[in-house]
Amino acid sequence: MAEPIKEITTESLKSLLNNPEARIIDVRAVDAYNGWELQGEKRGGHIPGAKSLPVKWTQYMDWIEMVRHKEIAPHHRIILYGYPSDDVRLVVHQFEKAGFNNLEVYPHFFSDWLEDEVLPLAKLPRFSHLVSAAWVKELIGGKSPLHYNNDNYVVVHAHYRNHDAYLSGHIPGAIDLDTNDIESTDTWNRRSPDELKRALEAHGITADTTVVMYGKFMFPDNSDEFPGSAAGDLGAIRCAFIMMYAGVKDVRVLNGGFQSWQDAGYEISKADEPRHPVSDFGEKIPANPQLAVDTPEAKTMIASPDSELVCVRSWPEYLGEVSGYNYIEKKGRIPGAVFADCGSDAYHMENYRNFDHTTREAQEIERIWRESGITPDKHLAFYCGTGWRGSEAWFNAWLMGYPKVSVYDGGWFEWSNDPQNPYETGLPEEIVNQD
Repeated sequence: MAEPIKEITTESLKSLLNNPEARIIDVRAVDAYNGWELQGEKRGGHIPGAKSLPVKWTQYMDWIEMVRHKEIAPHHRIILYGYPSDDVRLVVHQFEKAGFNNLEVYPHFFSDWLEDEVLPLAKLPRFSHLVSAAWVKELIGGKSPLHYNNDNYVVVHAHYRNHDAYLSGHIPGAIDLDTNDIESTDTWNRRSPDELKRALEAHGITADTTVVMYGKFMFPDNSDEFPGSAAGDLGAIRCAFIMMYAGVKDVRVLNGGFQSWQDAGYEISKADEPRHPVSDFGEKIPANPQLAVDTPEAKTMIASPDSELVCVRSWPEYLGEVSGYNYIEKKGRIPGAVFADCGSDAYHMENYRNFDHTTREAQEIERIWRESGITPDKHLAFYCGTGWRGSEAWFNAWLMGYPKVSVYDGGWFEWSNDPQNPYETGLPEEIVNQD
């Protein structure tokens, strides 16, 4: 007979909040961790410092790699909590199978911690703009999901010149949006205000429409002619940025994209849904021009101690070993920009995503950023090659409540096309000096 799992009291857990040898683990869905009140709790969020390790992830073969990635080791004192269910026990058993023995459970999170407003709770400041598949299902089902106070919405399936990706399966009722409709195919920057107005109106979107964006990850391959056609998940957040720049007041992103909808086992449609155009967007575009930075301002930001130009590219791109794109010839980086590693290449964001494509927990991203001097007290402009990865990093910072964040829309593509602009390759001088 298995030994009972050791339980910890609220008082004991409070004393461990800042203990470097303790690891507090939240096994609920990432959406609950971020702040959503998924089971009618009095307040949403997680215990400060807790790591997100949802029970869902125990289904993945590389679960233990995520545990190591989160710096959870067998010698740590590990405390697990979640909603009242068997989920905590399932994760405990997964740890036990991996050779972890110093395990405890905190069974009073729902009954005590969430009820006592004196006890600290952390959450993603703008969590309501990162929605779950269940939230979208309620919305399209005619219900009133949490943190939604509108009667006008559009669910949008984003893709880059890949209508077949939409037709192969999408959320029922969702319309499709080709990123080319709102992004210039010459510069890959956002389109002009007049073009954006026409495109948004044609898709039935006004400034007061709640727009739910999502895309489909289809394993992009850099050797393909159009790798971005398989990266609809990235394209969706790019579209979200452009819509917010234009003036859409309530933009939501489906956390995990179409993968989350599939994982939930919800109905999938293959119908080519008609759009319902509107006559007027309702705001002068751009209503939020501060969200976009162009090259002149980017140059000013590099020289300012109060701002940072943030390079959201891969390490080989940053070193100048590759350009990252089959249509960009020049290799290198913008001098003075700080590095915020995206992951493997131009069409992946592994360092900002969990392995189910949901957004990585904010404290992990912030820790990486702080090491590079990326802090919320500065004006931050994120960029990549043409804006997709920069938009996703920007969206993370915006969700975290950073007060002044933008996307340098031109990115490496625009910068490198001007022979007058300086560039660097190889290891940065500060790294060379450290060695």
